[in-house]
Amino acid sequence: MPQNETAVPGTASSRTASPGKPPEITFPELRVLAAVDTAGSFTAAGARLGLTQSAVSHAVRTCERKLGAVLFDRGRHGARPTEAGARAVARARRILRLLETMGAETRGPGPEGLAGPLRIAAFRSAAAQLLPGALARLAVRHPGLAPEVRIVREIGRGTAGEVADGRADLGIATLDGTQPLPPGLVAVPLITEPYSLVHPAGHPAPRSLPLVDWAENCGSYTRDWWAGQDWIPPATINAEDDSVVLSMVAQGLGMAIMPSLALAMAPAGVTVVDLGPTGPRRIVGYVTTPELAGSAAVRELIRALRS
Repeated sequence: MPQNETAVPGTASSRTASPGKPPEITFPELRVLAAVDTAGSFTAAGARLGLTQSAVSHAVRTCERKLGAVLFDRGRHGARPTEAGARAVARARRILRLLETMGAETRGPGPEGLAGPLRIAAFRSAAAQLLPGALARLAVRHPGLAPEVRIVREIGRGTAGEVADGRADLGIATLDGTQPLPPGLVAVPLITEPYSLVHPAGHPAPRSLPLVDWAENCGSYTRDWWAGQDWIPPATINAEDDSVVLSMVAQGLGMAIMPSLALAMAPAGVTVVDLGPTGPRRIVGYVTTPELAGSAAVRELIRALRS
């Protein structure tokens, strides 16, 4: 090893694979991969881990050699994961999370119940309407748990992608089957919510108004129904999120078609009209990994969500 490199404990510099056995990635190397992805550079990752930049670089090269793939593109921009690197980092985070929970799972809950972080990803309306009650119930049973809630837009891979990438233990996600979940996740429905027509209160002809929409309004769940409604015009106003849509409707700028979670705190000045039994629906549920589905903290969160 060059003189200016400090070995990461447990790397190939300090362990030699048995003859005929593929070299194994070590836990310190997994931490380096996750840190580089989070920090965006070898130098910043080293600062997080208390390692030199050269030690981080050496650990990444060791992982690349063991896995037989380039994991990060290096350049003036820093370090960005390649397609193979993104898969490796996701696995690294999930393995490290299991290592973190192993102690609590082995010892069992203490006298005050479970303790430690519980990472949750949710889209905005689900976080606002489903999580507060569940987390309050969870806090009564397990005051030592420390939920960490991240709001993630339900676009593309959405909250399920956060779970697959190891950034969340559980995600509140939309489950309609048109947007395939990342492979290897457990997905279970919680509620089915209807869509409604929302328009300014007192408007004599609400269906004549322009449509206000937002990118996260899951068109995939309503696509077939939407296509059969000749009274729905193309959106003329596209907002950032559902709360902005409701504010615009309340100001008389248009109508909207929205799911019930988004309408739970509809402002004064709007009227909500049921679209009937043939109107669109969407399924909201939770996603987690098979390994975390059996962990005590995630099981307790699921129990709280279901109650």
